[in-house]
Parts: sequence; structure tokens; C-alpha cells
Amino acid sequence: MTRFTIASFNVKNLIGADQEYYRFQHYTEEEYAWKKDWLADQLLTMDADIVGFQEVFDDETLREVIEETDQRGMAANEATIPDASKRYHRKAIFRKLAFGGYEQAMLAFAPNINDGAPGERRPGLAVLSRYGFTEDPQVIQLLDKPVEIPMSALGGGDAGHFRLERLSRPILKVRIAVGGTVITVFNCHLKSKLGEYPRPEGAEFAPEAVLTSYDPVGRAMGSLRAALRRMAEAWVLRREIVAELDKGHPVMVLGDFNDGEHAASSEIIAGEVPFKNYSWMLRHDAKHPNQRYTPKENREITEAVDRVRLRSAEKMFIRKSLRDMVYTSAFGGVYESIDQIFMSRHFDNAYANAIGEMEYFSVFNDHLTDGSHPEAPYNKLASDHGQIMAHVRLDNGQKG
Repeated sequence: MTRFTIASFNVKNLIGADQEYYRFQHYTEEEYAWKKDWLADQLLTMDADIVGFQEVFDDETLREVIEETDQRGMAANEATIPDASKRYHRKAIFRKLAFGGYEQAMLAFAPNINDGAPGERRPGLAVLSRYGFTEDPQVIQLLDKPVEIPMSALGGGDAGHFRLERLSRPILKVRIAVGGTVITVFNCHLKSKLGEYPRPEGAEFAPEAVLTSYDPVGRAMGSLRAALRRMAEAWVLRREIVAELDKGHPVMVLGDFNDGEHAASSEIIAGEVPFKNYSWMLRHDAKHPNQRYTPKENREITEAVDRVRLRSAEKMFIRKSLRDMVYTSAFGGVYESIDQIFMSRHFDNAYANAIGEMEYFSVFNDHLTDGSHPEAPYNKLASDHGQIMAHVRLDNGQKG
């Protein structure tokens, strides 16, 4: 039996001091020192075995945070963990208190191919693993074959289509061996809900960005573009997930989905939930009103759907506890979870052939303040996201 933890951590624009990442935005030496201090303290508190990071501009800055975390962790261990000379050193509490450290861990970084000059930077993401990686990490962003999404022709004629050639941010795919089980982990950061406004050729900025000439219809179109991109990116991720599941590999997906669990993009990633009984449903090829799927077909369809469906770690935890609210984002009075950890049924104890179980779920959100709160501007030095962590137990040594 092996226990491990896996976490998602949006570090909010991690970059060194005096480097303009977005227009007119940078950290002073003091602000960067404060941010690094906060991030290291948060990473130390989490002490996760596997961490997916989002909004990382360069890996060297992240390595500085990890090194600072290790230094603090070793100091804490020396101060609080008794050595073998103490007769009580084997007590379980000290195993829980001890910081695991990242000195032997491996870090995979995926830069953003859309990254630009100072003031027009675009962040990538990373995965930190105490177990290393069984093969070279894979970055998915520039698509070998563009995704063409034709719209159904309602009544005939061309209904239009949507085309996606590259993702707004990379998807990082790694394979990690934990206790004899190889798990495929995807880290993602989908397109945000911020509107996308193309800038006309020769124009200094997009017309929709001119708030003194507010264009509600144009800005609504910007939100539509963002939603289309986010859902298309979710589909690209879903395609990769299903490919891994088809190979029999246990899968975990984490990151900043920029949408709640029940949003269309999140449901695309997770997959469909099986209908209660397909024997009640009219067949797709029905010629008569009473032609429905047979009980045998019902079982086969249910298995086909459930086999590739992911489970929300947050929702599995809520079902096991009395907690009725978890949130990782707070803005304008809206508290919601836009950071997720999804996992295949290999880790769902309701599945007869599960190889383990998610035992607990932690959320670190005490630093979050509503965007309308007077303290909110200071949170730019920390993170505007809560961190989430799943505690998983593996029961056997099956390999993916």
C-alpha cells in the first residue's frame, strides 16, 4: 500500500523582479521577495508529492521558490523531528510533521509558444514530482492537425465552423510511477473568461477595449470567442485523456480550468455521466416508438461511457464528508472552484476494480479575498487562486 498527494497550484504570474510581464506590470525587488516568501511557505505547508503549477513564466524562478521551500523544510525538520536517540521518534505524528523535501524531485517545465516580448509575456506551466518521470514529458500546444469543428446544418446549407490551430497555453503530460503504478498526469490552464478582441490591422488597440465608447455587443462577442477557445482546448485535452485510458493507463488531470465543475468545458474534460438506464431510451435507429435498447446493450453502453469518465476529487470528497462548499476563486462576490483535480475510475472506490482511493481532499484558500475587499490588491503578490490537494491511497502494484 502506498499513499501520495497530488496538488494544483496557480502561482499567479511567477517571474523575477524588474521584468515586465504584462503591460506596465512587474515586481519590484521587495515585491518579488515577498511573493517568493509566500509561495515557499505555501508549498511547505502543502508538502505535496506531485504539484502542477500554472502561470509560470520561467522555470528558474520556480526553482528558486522550490529551493527556498527545501531550506525552510529542512530547518523545520531539525527543529521539530526527533532523531533516533529519542525513544519516541517512531511515533506517527512525527511522520506526519516531517517535510518530505524536493532535493531529489524532478521538475518538468512547458514554456508557452505564444510568449512574447516584455509587456506581452504569456506564461507556461510545470509539474514537480518526487517520484520523477518514467519518460520524457510531452508538451501539447501547437496542433499537428488543426481542429476543425463544423456546425450542424439546420435545414441545409453551410452552418459555419470553428478552427483551432494552437492552444492559448500548453498542456503538460507526464507519466509518474508511484508504488509500482504508472499514472498519466495532465496539467492544464485553459483559456480564461476574459474577452478576446482581435485588433484591426494598423489599429493601436481593439475597438471593444475602448471603455469610453462601450460596445456591449462587441464585448459579448469577445466572451463568445473566449468560451469557444476554452471548450475547444478542453476537447483537445479530452482526446489525449481518452487515448491514455484506451491504453489502460490510470489518469489524473489537474490545473486551472477557468470554469466550474459543471461548466461545458469541464464536462467535456470529464466526459459524460452514464444515463440511469439506457433500456428506457429510444434507440438511435428506431423505426417504431417502442424500439429501445436491450438490457444487455444497456450494460455495454454504461460500461463504455463510465470507462472513460473522470471523477472530480472535490466532489468525491464532499460525498464522503459534511462539507458543502469548496472554493478556489473569489471575485465580485462570487466564490467558486475553477481549479480542479479529476481522476479516472481507477481511484474511485465505488468501482469494483479500483487500484486505490482518494482518502482526503485539502483546499488552501485562507489567503483569498473578494475582489471588492480593500485588501484584494495586495493579493497580487501571493495568488488569486486557492490551492487544492488530493490524498490518494494505492492498494496494489498494477502498472499502467
